[in-house]
Amino acid sequence: MPDSENCCQPKEVQQNDYRTDKQPAQPCCGHSPDEKPGFARYPFVTDWLNTAAGSVPLVSTRLVHRDHLGHWAMRWGIGRSRYQITPGLYAVGQPDPLSPVLVSANYKLSFDCLRSAISGISAWILVIDTRGVNVWCAAGKGTFGTEEIIYRCQTSQLEKLVSHKTLIVPQLGAPGVAAHKVKQATGFSVSYGPVRAADIPEFIAADMQATVKMRRVTFSTRERFILTPVELTGMRKPVLYMAVALLLLGGIGEDYFSFNAAWSRGLAALLAGLTGVLSGAVIMPILLPWIPGRLFSAKGALLGIIFSTVLILTLYRGTSLPGLAALYLFVSTVSSYTAMNFTGSSTFTSPSGVEKEMRISIPLQAGALLTAGVLWLTTAF
Repeated sequence: MPDSENCCQPKEVQQNDYRTDKQPAQPCCGHSPDEKPGFARYPFVTDWLNTAAGSVPLVSTRLVHRDHLGHWAMRWGIGRSRYQITPGLYAVGQPDPLSPVLVSANYKLSFDCLRSAISGISAWILVIDTRGVNVWCAAGKGTFGTEEIIYRCQTSQLEKLVSHKTLIVPQLGAPGVAAHKVKQATGFSVSYGPVRAADIPEFIAADMQATVKMRRVTFSTRERFILTPVELTGMRKPVLYMAVALLLLGGIGEDYFSFNAAWSRGLAALLAGLTGVLSGAVIMPILLPWIPGRLFSAKGALLGIIFSTVLILTLYRGTSLPGLAALYLFVSTVSSYTAMNFTGSSTFTSPSGVEKEMRISIPLQAGALLTAGVLWLTTAF
């Protein structure tokens, strides 16, 4: 049940204890005075169900403007480490002992995708603590895993609420889950649901039998485009450092240092650098399947050459030969590096493949960037 979220998570993810027997940490959506022990009263909680296992929050399946605004903010990395909900048991509709139990990450975007997809279905949603990371990435990091599912089953007293003894776990969470251990510890069997949350109603209606289409992971143009803001926000600090460096280096020349040269040469170089960023972080993901080559860094470098040519033909006519060489190397290197970062978001890659590509590409990128810098500086003398 993918939520189109980049696997490259922030370095400092909030490490609060979200056990349901303790007071919850401050959630992304704020508290309300009428809180229940163990759960914050989120805006999407409409009521409480009195069950044999205690009060269970009933949630709406309708996403409102606030939800969509939050999703947009996540695409741009705004408040990313805080966009999570309290783990535990939630209810949709009017669930009974025969209603399905769906397991979700506590990343709110994952939770929203799930609850909005099951409108009209009565179900239990068991939210596990993934430290605010989406299902796919959390499975790889180990936070969407066996022990956490076991813990949440036991603390939510799920056995008092359902009689069918089956958990529907997202297919993309499978790498982190040992189904036989969950069965041994809780008595619940694990059934892997479809890749997309939108297919869950059909999956449940078919007695939890998935079609080939439900098992297939897609990475369409739209899905890749949705991830480009994440790539751009991840480049904010590098771009800032690049801007400062280029403005300072641009002023070096025969007069030792010139502020006019720093402004004119630095801005021209910065434009080239930004072209490389957009080429690798936006254009490459969109055109990914159609760009020749296997390595993402090579695809980015190829686009960098193309966009360098466009710059030369439009804005940088009359540039000296060393300047042309510096421009090609600089734009291509920046584009190559930013394109390589997209391996963390792609279904086209594997961890071992990414590591191999980085070992090959990073030394080449460093050498090309150094050469570009030397050539560019020589044009000032």
